[in-house]
Amino acid sequence: MKKICSFFAPLFLFAFGNSIHATTVIPPTFDELVSRAEIIFQGSVTDTRSQWIGEGAQRHIVTFVTFRVDDAIKGSPGASYTIRMLGGTVDGQTMEVSDAPKFKTGDRDFLFVEHNGQQFIPLVGIMHGRFRVEREQNGREIVATNGGEPLSDVARLGKEDNVVSSERPALSPSEFKAAIQGSMRSGTPLKQQH
Repeated sequence: MKKICSFFAPLFLFAFGNSIHATTVIPPTFDELVSRAEIIFQGSVTDTRSQWIGEGAQRHIVTFVTFRVDDAIKGSPGASYTIRMLGGTVDGQTMEVSDAPKFKTGDRDFLFVEHNGQQFIPLVGIMHGRFRVEREQNGREIVATNGGEPLSDVARLGKEDNVVSSERPALSPSEFKAAIQGSMRSGTPLKQQH
């Protein structure tokens, strides 16, 4: 299998008019996630499809990830919503973008989407704009970060210390949704980064 390494990503990003180094993404705070997202929804992956697009030096692989929308929280994603991400595998050739979320059919997620079809990864803060819905051994559904860490406190997002708090249980999907709606209602202005 031929692999196109992630160090080629800046060449492809130039074609999109966006330049970002995934390793230098500053994690957004929870209020930044909510305010920057054009669309927020909870959904399940129903399909992933990768293909080549473009010609010559502009030729690259994109992956279309389609979700069944179970709960539209912000914006109007409709009953089904598809995001376009740079990278994927076509005919044994793989192009990867470091830190980009990896989706598979059946995944259940909360997504914070911005500039779909225009950004190379159309999620607020790349991997920070995806939260997974997982089931604990006791059957309780929880929300986890893209990296799989249980999320216990939205106030910890974007902070230098860990998101995980041993004193608190992980948030349930309904608690996470309530936190999103609370942030939307409060209209908390973005705090300046120091």
